Amino acid sequence: MKFLIALFALLLPATAFAADITGVPKIREADHVQIGNARIRLGGIDAPQGDQLCLNTKGERWACGATARDELIKYAGTRTWSCNRRQVTDRRGRIVARCDVDGEDIQKWLVRNGWALALVRVSKDYDPDEKAAREAKAGMWQGAFIAPWDWRVRNKKTAILGAVKPPENARAILLASASGPVAPSPDCTIKGNVNRSGVCIYHTPASRWYAKIQMKISKGTRWFCSVDEAEAAGCRETRR
Repeated sequence: MKFLIALFALLLPATAFAADITGVPKIREADHVQIGNARIRLGGIDAPQGDQLCLNTKGERWACGATARDELIKYAGTRTWSCNRRQVTDRRGRIVARCDVDGEDIQKWLVRNGWALALVRVSKDYDPDEKAAREAKAGMWQGAFIAPWDWRVRNKKTAILGAVKPPENARAILLASASGPVAPSPDCTIKGNVNRSGVCIYHTPASRWYAKIQMKISKGTRWFCSVDEAEAAGCRETRR
């Protein structure tokens, strides 16, 4: 029932909006931010999960969920947001809202740049932007990926989207998680974890404490395929 209410809220007209929430956000995922104590789910779109993997034009895996989040941080993470919230919350207790930055619809920016998909089952507001991103092969559309709503309930029959023909092993790669207990592939064995100070640390298989690092999504861990990828994500090498 709560899910249906949340979907209905996304279709409500502008007159159903409550007072604005404004401030500089903490960006958790490309469609999940926090302003002050308000946890906000961006309405009308769906972005890849933080640990979701995609394939690029060469069929190589990349952490598209983390990249989508990081691109949003670079684009608008230090600017003031204004969010018009709905009267209900989603299943995780987050406020469903439409947000803009300096007058620009941030959901529109995410979809047009290929970092999120239009959630057309509840709103067609961003459908033209998704078509533009697909034609431009922007963001996730450059290669192959699974729609975020499918990835959360993924199985062997999950559809693969994108601009290129995926390799034979694409489904196995795309169904894997960048944060789970098992490495998504034999090539991605560098462990990343967050210490008590909130700093991301990476551990190669040769690191002293590598075997003791438990890979649990709840602890914010993540697998990396190279040192360059780990450092690009803001992690530093362990000092012991």
